[in-house]
Amino acid sequence: MEMTKQKIPPDLGRIGVLMGGPSSERKISLKSGKAVYESLRQEGLDVVAIDITSDDLALTSKQISSYKIDVAFIALHGRFGEDGALQYILEKLSIPYTGSGVKASRLALDKVSSHHIFQIHKLSVPRYQVINRFSKASTTLIDKFKFPLVVKPATQGSSIGLSIIENKQRLVQAVDFAFRFDEQVIIEEYIKGREITVGVLDAVALPIVEIVPRRRFFDYEAKYTPGVTKYLIPAQLGANTARAVKEAALSAHGCLGCFGFSRVDMILRDKEPFVLEVNTIPGLTETSLLPKAASAVGINFSQLCIKLISLAYKRFKNR
Repeated sequence: MEMTKQKIPPDLGRIGVLMGGPSSERKISLKSGKAVYESLRQEGLDVVAIDITSDDLALTSKQISSYKIDVAFIALHGRFGEDGALQYILEKLSIPYTGSGVKASRLALDKVSSHHIFQIHKLSVPRYQVINRFSKASTTLIDKFKFPLVVKPATQGSSIGLSIIENKQRLVQAVDFAFRFDEQVIIEEYIKGREITVGVLDAVALPIVEIVPRRRFFDYEAKYTPGVTKYLIPAQLGANTARAVKEAALSAHGCLGCFGFSRVDMILRDKEPFVLEVNTIPGLTETSLLPKAASAVGINFSQLCIKLISLAYKRFKNR
């Protein structure tokens, strides 16, 4: 992607940055939202910060309406922000918004649904089994997969509720922990390889980022503690491998119906990319991974935010 100097559109209207939310990712969302708000404010744009605190559709609709915004910049992570609920409210209010629509948001957050769709589109995913609160992990699961295993809630991000277990004795504890955050849990094989992520912006793959945690696993602490993780941009990959990784990212983004932007997390094993998940609203601070990748091709944080708002208007006009 080549970046020409971006001019601020003459009138982006009143921008509402929606942040916070009632999910377990509220704290992270507030950081993203405040970063976006400050960036747009410094550009001299008409912008307001809107802290969403409820998951009640009627109350949230009334709250958003009271700000008289022309476009919404969604910076909520996790449930209510990424599951299509907030997008549904904005559709009903006829307010353009950044990112993916109702259906794509819901599918991407639901790892069970997204894994199934990835497989239909011939993308490699870790082998997995789904259990719900009223069933138990069977011994066939233990026999079928080798340790370590990854245990995680079906609809959470930021590694919340995730455990990587080394033996059978920890399985029940890890499953119970994941059930604290969701009604469904995924147990999947741990793919040993290079952790990579690809940002997608306006249907173009940004430079590949390799994640090198100093801890063994890229867990919540590794993601959000400064200095614990090293990032290589662009990842040092051969041309053919890099092409395959970017094609997998674009395919994952596209087959879920995502729009505007996303971040596709993968594991690269023996030159084969395994898709883990698509984040429709990835971290949005200047040091988050998608903004880092955008910066590597000359798109600064303010330009990125303005680009996403312009795309929101474009989709709203063309829908």
